Amino acid sequence: MSATTACVFVHGAWHSSSHWAATQRALAAHGVPSVAVDLPGHGVAAPMPSGYLRQGQPGLATEPSALTGLTTGVLVDALVAELAEVRRRFARVVLVAHSAGGGPASAALQRQPDLAEHVVYLSAFVPAGRPRFIDYVSAPENADAAPLPYSGDPDVIGALRINPLSSDPAEVEAIRRALLNDWPADRPGWRLALHPDEPLVSLLGEFAVTAGRWGRVARSYIRLGDDLALPPATQDLMIAEADRMAPDSPFAVFSLPGGHSPFLTRPDELAELVGRIAKQA
Repeated sequence: MSATTACVFVHGAWHSSSHWAATQRALAAHGVPSVAVDLPGHGVAAPMPSGYLRQGQPGLATEPSALTGLTTGVLVDALVAELAEVRRRFARVVLVAHSAGGGPASAALQRQPDLAEHVVYLSAFVPAGRPRFIDYVSAPENADAAPLPYSGDPDVIGALRINPLSSDPAEVEAIRRALLNDWPADRPGWRLALHPDEPLVSLLGEFAVTAGRWGRVARSYIRLGDDLALPPATQDLMIAEADRMAPDSPFAVFSLPGGHSPFLTRPDELAELVGRIAKQA
């Protein structure tokens, strides 16, 4: 099993490849190797506002983001290249995308459906019914989502900027509640792992897919029952619309309890489920 099949993990907004580490370790114990990738603008080399780590965070709400020029094409090109490299070394590939990572993951398979045998959406954006993530975020079904506080005007800054290192406890708690509502509030280390800037295209860019290409790839959806960033009603809406668009390969739907980031809060459970899906892919 482990010699022929590998999982490729794609992070969501403000996250990076490092968020998958605990899940990858647990998945390896199930005999499944994996690769976690950083999309452009993410990872340890990602640019950040010049005042973000300085005393008082000068200019944080106004400084233009270095991610302004990123396009959907740049994100998809990078992921296609990563997948092609994994495909060169493994006979079978299972692509696992979280949250906003579902857009680039879907578009990569639209471009080259043979890059993966199976795609798993972990409370992730599925663009089959609506090509932009914002079209689901702004849907009535998503009205109960916990709002994220942005620093500055995204249109002026050129990015979706959050401030996990804010000195305002209410702002920090709002971010934790949206992304990690089941993470203990007295364990603040999560604040150091999130990026402040996310490319606008993650939310506003179009990731169009078709039944004839993206829809050829077998797919699963892992619903998160207590997700406050992307509530179950929104997850179910995306599943239903995707199945209507590509009825010949409907989602296999699984569920886990907990909030938006199970790779941090319940990595063993997530790894067991992903490993089971991978072995059946």
